[in-house]
Amino acid sequence: MILFPHCKINLGLHITARREDGYHEIETLFYPVRGLCDAVEILPGSTNGGIDFSSTGLAVDCPEEKNLCVRAAKILRDAFPEPFAAAGGVRIHLHKTIPFGAGLGGGSADATAVLVGLNEVLALGLTVEELVPFAARLGSDTVFFLYDRPMLGAGRGERLEPFPGLDLAGWRLLLVKPPVGVSTTEAYSLITPRMPEAALGEILRRPVEAWRGRLVNDFEEPLFRRLPVLGEIRTELYRQGAVYAALSGSGSTLFGLFPAGCEVPVGGWPADYFVRAETL
Repeated sequence: MILFPHCKINLGLHITARREDGYHEIETLFYPVRGLCDAVEILPGSTNGGIDFSSTGLAVDCPEEKNLCVRAAKILRDAFPEPFAAAGGVRIHLHKTIPFGAGLGGGSADATAVLVGLNEVLALGLTVEELVPFAARLGSDTVFFLYDRPMLGAGRGERLEPFPGLDLAGWRLLLVKPPVGVSTTEAYSLITPRMPEAALGEILRRPVEAWRGRLVNDFEEPLFRRLPVLGEIRTELYRQGAVYAALSGSGSTLFGLFPAGCEVPVGGWPADYFVRAETL
């Protein structure tokens, strides 16, 4: 079985409180970006009846035991040892295209793909709702990828509700990531939680043209001070005609939204930047 987990952007991100468990309460809108994706292949049978993992593409920057794909497989193996053993273990191959440390949720998307794929390969018969608790153990935005549609996220990001009023179909998206990564832990350490002036849903119901200055990612102000290149990229996106531009998640990817039919300026960026245009 081969799956193609895609990334996401955050439209607005409010950090409203620090939790006793060390996480933060957030409010955000997860929006799927289906064109930029990784590939995950899952097959039954492994060399020793366990979990064989391999990868190509962008280098996976963590030990194998900490890779979210492997962790996802271990969670289901521990919960369903008999089907796992009957399959003779599993082989997982990841081809990585979505950059790391980018705020695009690539690792979470890959982990969710493993849960979904193993559910099929091992014939577990789990529904989406039954997969949610497993996904929630892997990350704050992992649950979103089970639903694959615009969702308002609360709590750590795992409490989701549909947001059907938002449709960016046809809008052009430009993703720009400089060759710097942002540690999520570091990014949160720079934040002083606060309640927003307006609820995120209220802002998102306005036209895209009204988002600038209203639809805010709370990570931007401290991270732009720490890494001025991020603010410079957002300024350049606006200069080149973006109707709205922002940081995705805790970065370091900036994105710009351009009207349908608009020529997106993919050229002219430094050679070591990751630059990608998509149609939503």
